[in-house]
Amino acid sequence: MIRFPFAVRRLGILLLMLLGLTVNGAGADGADSSALPVEDLRLFSEIFARIKADYVEELDDSQLLRDAVKGMLNGLDPHSVYLDPETFREVNIDTRGEFGGLGLEVTLEDGTIRVVAPLDGTPAHQAGLLPGDRIIRLEDTLVQGMSLDEAVSQMRGEPGTQIRLLIVREGQPEPFEITLKRAIIRLDSVWTELLDERFGYARVSQFQLGTAIELKQQLASLESESADGLAGLVLDLRNNPGGVLDGAVAVSDLFLRQGVIVTTRGRTKDSEVTYSATPKDILVGAPIVVLVNSGSASASEIVAGALQDRQRAVIMGEKTFGKGSVQTILPMNNGAALKLTTARYYTPSDRSIQASGIIPDIESSNLAFTPDEGKEEFNLRESNLTRHLENDSGDKVTDDGSGAPANRLSRQRDDQIRQAVNFLKSMVIALGAG
Repeated sequence: MIRFPFAVRRLGILLLMLLGLTVNGAGADGADSSALPVEDLRLFSEIFARIKADYVEELDDSQLLRDAVKGMLNGLDPHSVYLDPETFREVNIDTRGEFGGLGLEVTLEDGTIRVVAPLDGTPAHQAGLLPGDRIIRLEDTLVQGMSLDEAVSQMRGEPGTQIRLLIVREGQPEPFEITLKRAIIRLDSVWTELLDERFGYARVSQFQLGTAIELKQQLASLESESADGLAGLVLDLRNNPGGVLDGAVAVSDLFLRQGVIVTTRGRTKDSEVTYSATPKDILVGAPIVVLVNSGSASASEIVAGALQDRQRAVIMGEKTFGKGSVQTILPMNNGAALKLTTARYYTPSDRSIQASGIIPDIESSNLAFTPDEGKEEFNLRESNLTRHLENDSGDKVTDDGSGAPANRLSRQRDDQIRQAVNFLKSMVIALGAG
């Protein structure tokens, strides 16, 4: 007969008392008490007690319960995670736009850390890390068994300190090691320049709360520099991993005069929200080409989908990542938070791109040759992630590997941007002829 420590027995008693009170309360209100997993929670209490009593080493109650919470979330989609207090503080720093780290947007996949996209100008970008790369070791520690927030926490740190990563890349037979020096990652999310006197180029690397204001200001500067105003715009969202929903809505609103931008829908009434455009268009109808690739995810797909459905822009490039879900940050009493997937988002034509992606109007790939000519890179998309949400609106989910590899921005500027500008010129001529 196993004897349980008093603290463990007390936990089991408290859990069962709580269940009893909940069941009685639900019954009094006429709710279906059978929906409560009473036996499963009783089993959880028993397993907790057995681990506490019999595990080879003594365990801390709080740590064991935190691990149980992480286990629960590991059964959900890959974007639902527990944020401990330190990680939660870092998330808030990310939203403000500055932190110490490597400059990687990552996700957890099959026990490894998958690179969604390196951020422009960061140590990760300068070292040549690519979307789809897998990080299997941090320093001397394998990431197998780590949670996503634990891995991210290890990659962040004091600027100037170094970290070794062991990388597996599609098309390369052996893992390779790379050493990166941490830096202050200032997420200046907008960079612009003037092309061909009258055509603007705007690179948005991530959507933050102030991205739309920054973009509006920089486009106004380009307008004043151009000859007779901007005749068109190339909006570059390649390898943009997303960011804040409100930032994506505000950027879309810069170019739309009316209609729905995006709708979110989940199980609760609060999750059903429709975002609509206000009557303004800072480009006054000038044509737009939006560049996307497999690293364009989440908020960047909201922008591309809205401008595509409203027929405000031509989407050029490769099929996007396909993250069509909304995460809500739910603060906890202990200073931690739960990042929980609470809704899917839908483009103005009411299509979900979850695990499907935005299909470009014009398929265009990088024409530059790479040193590893003939070796294809792995284009990581939402549909490749374990436990990803299914597309609930019947939109076809495909991952046929079509589309050329997404190379670094410096290479793409020579090819895809040139294609986009040439297309803008033809649109201007056509509009003038009409």
